[in-house]
Amino acid sequence: MLYFLLYEQLYRHFSPFRLFSYVTARTAFASLTALFLCVALGPWLIHKLREFQIGQYIREEGPKSHQKKAGTPTMGGVLIVISIVVPTILWADLRSRYVWIALASLIGYGWIGFMDDYAKVTRKRNLGLSGRAKLVYQFLFGFVFAATLLVMRAYGDFNTAMNIPFIKNYQPSLLIPSLLHNPWTYAIGAAPFCVFVALVVVFSSNAVNLTDGLDGLAIGLMVIAAGALTILTYAGGHATLAEYLQLARNPRTSELTIFCGSMTGASLGFLWYNAHPAEIFMGDVGALGLGGAMAVVAVLIKQEVLLLFIGGVFMIEAVSVILQVGSYRLRNGKRLFKMAPIHHHFEALGWTESKIIVRFWIAGLVLALFALTTLKLR
Repeated sequence: MLYFLLYEQLYRHFSPFRLFSYVTARTAFASLTALFLCVALGPWLIHKLREFQIGQYIREEGPKSHQKKAGTPTMGGVLIVISIVVPTILWADLRSRYVWIALASLIGYGWIGFMDDYAKVTRKRNLGLSGRAKLVYQFLFGFVFAATLLVMRAYGDFNTAMNIPFIKNYQPSLLIPSLLHNPWTYAIGAAPFCVFVALVVVFSSNAVNLTDGLDGLAIGLMVIAAGALTILTYAGGHATLAEYLQLARNPRTSELTIFCGSMTGASLGFLWYNAHPAEIFMGDVGALGLGGAMAVVAVLIKQEVLLLFIGGVFMIEAVSVILQVGSYRLRNGKRLFKMAPIHHHFEALGWTESKIIVRFWIAGLVLALFALTTLKLR
């Protein structure tokens, strides 16, 4: 919106407005807009959530030290979503399909989380949507996203080939070309790609949700992950950087840099209120929305494999739950960890909440930096 007004309309009359043609400048403005919007609206939202008694329910089987957090305002993810959507609309070139897909993923998965949070609040218990219902909605959105990418591929707007770290000349697409020429077999040929994309997005959204168990843990890690994605989206859309890093350049991803910058700024702004001791929790509306958007951006820029490192701590948290459940069922009730997700395991070992948060942030930063170094080590 502002891009269209300040650059495309007013630049011819006032040459300094050329600044707004640069993605880097608009990303900086979008990040700051998101940060200040989140910080400015935070107190008002916290007051309203308390007024309507929208507080967090704490499970009795969880760590005993968390019981004092009961009643803390939740569903703060609404603030995060608003603080990402508004700056993106203001500063991005809205003719980019990639921007609208990223926004749709954020809002779509955020809506699933909103329904879950709202159900918990109205029932006054930790009973939101059933696990099966949430997965159905998440996979439905994932398959719709994958189908959208296939349509874009048909028009030459998207390439399904993935980038593999450390390997320059191997880019699998997960499509079966021999089956794509016949309308009757197209669905079969595209099925591996659709299933893979849906699994990536669903796993990522749930991974962030599972990590959101300590004050500031998930949102701090999201600052790091979104920052790394901002760098990746910019590099992939920049001709010189893409050539230097030997990336397959896609100029259409450039505008995603503004979205990722907004996500970084909004996450940093929310951390202001979510830092220990938290004044507000993001809830599922924030965790599912951010996790889904993070994965969708990774798919759009063809860095699905790097997502394992960009969101490395999120992935470890999710895998710890899978291993715990598998161990309990396959080993006659024996648990692998004292408690899952794994951040609760360290709490049970006696680590303080602040120490766990900071150490997990450090681990997340190291993994994100490793992900960025793989761009050149190929």
